[in-house]
Amino acid sequence: MAAYEFLAMDSAGRRRRGVQEADSERHARQLLRDRQLIPLRLRPTRGDRRGGSSRRGLGAAELALLTRQLATLVQAALPLEEVLAALAAQCEKRGQQAMVLAIRARVLEGHGLARAMAEFPRAFPPLYRATVAAGERAGHLGQVLMQLADYTESRQAARQQIQLALLYPSILLVAAVGIVGFLLGFVVPDVVKVFVDSGQELPWLTRLLIAASQGLQASGLYLLLALAGALGGTRALLRRPAMRLAWHRLQLRLPLLGRVIRAGNCTRFTSTLAILGRSGVPLVDALEIAAEVVANQQIRTCLKDVARAVREGGGLTRALERSGQFPPMMLYMIASGERSGELDAMLDRAARQQESQLANRIAMLVGLFEPAMLVFMGASVLLIVLAILMPILSLNQLIA
Repeated sequence: MAAYEFLAMDSAGRRRRGVQEADSERHARQLLRDRQLIPLRLRPTRGDRRGGSSRRGLGAAELALLTRQLATLVQAALPLEEVLAALAAQCEKRGQQAMVLAIRARVLEGHGLARAMAEFPRAFPPLYRATVAAGERAGHLGQVLMQLADYTESRQAARQQIQLALLYPSILLVAAVGIVGFLLGFVVPDVVKVFVDSGQELPWLTRLLIAASQGLQASGLYLLLALAGALGGTRALLRRPAMRLAWHRLQLRLPLLGRVIRAGNCTRFTSTLAILGRSGVPLVDALEIAAEVVANQQIRTCLKDVARAVREGGGLTRALERSGQFPPMMLYMIASGERSGELDAMLDRAARQQESQLANRIAMLVGLFEPAMLVFMGASVLLIVLAILMPILSLNQLIA
């Protein structure tokens, strides 16, 4: 049985969209007619008709919710096809429902859940599919899905925490730039026109302000276009592997921010390695999968070397130490886990400790950024006010 996305017309002449399960396209059309719908367009949901892999993706929050629902239903000892049918019925978005039904169709054909999810790589990343496959092999799919649900929800909570922390500073930055632009573009020209017409020699700060105002009025649109072009060109350059690697290396050298980026990538790698280990994935395979979830290309390259060293028979702690990316405390905890045979538990503990330190560093950076934006806004307004007041004071002195 397969799933088909349809566009149909009901008896009232309204267009209806949805998903229909059927054995074939002909069967799907017949089922639609039985529902008093006239099919206008019908196509299979499985993958991209042109390339073989679906372009449909899931957001972090959607993936976390989907995983929790899937884990709960599997833990209830329901057959997997019934679990997927119930999950599809709960989906609010038509595209997400079509994806779940397509996965259910593959399961009904005899494929495993991880194999069925592989047709939607943008929705289910390699870490997710490898964990599900390990749970299927071990016969503990429900337990593994629960762990995966906890992991996805914790990642989503951390992402939301960072977004909320950056929200207020971002608003301050936009407000500061907007206020300064408004003053230079609309307020300053009318105010300083009086001083220009008076013919007196203006202070250097006032002349600088007039030049900035005139430049913004004359070339403001061109500046915006140039900025947009620069951003587009930078994105195009960063698509090249060499340029992206150079940019990621530069990120790690930045003061304060580089330590946060390194800590965040190491934490993500360690927590991913922990959940893969608890799910029964072999260490070498888990290292290769966990390396792929690291965003920074420089750190990812180092971690691939770590996986290669472990595959050749080296120890994990020694290989991580040679990479030069992990803090000493995390290495000590991983080494302790290797010696005691509790590597998965120590990896999870090290990841949690690093997450706590990362949260403190992010809070410190945000705490520094907020007053910096306030100082920038206040200094900008102060300079504009001084540039306006200085000619007034000079004119009063001449009159006196």
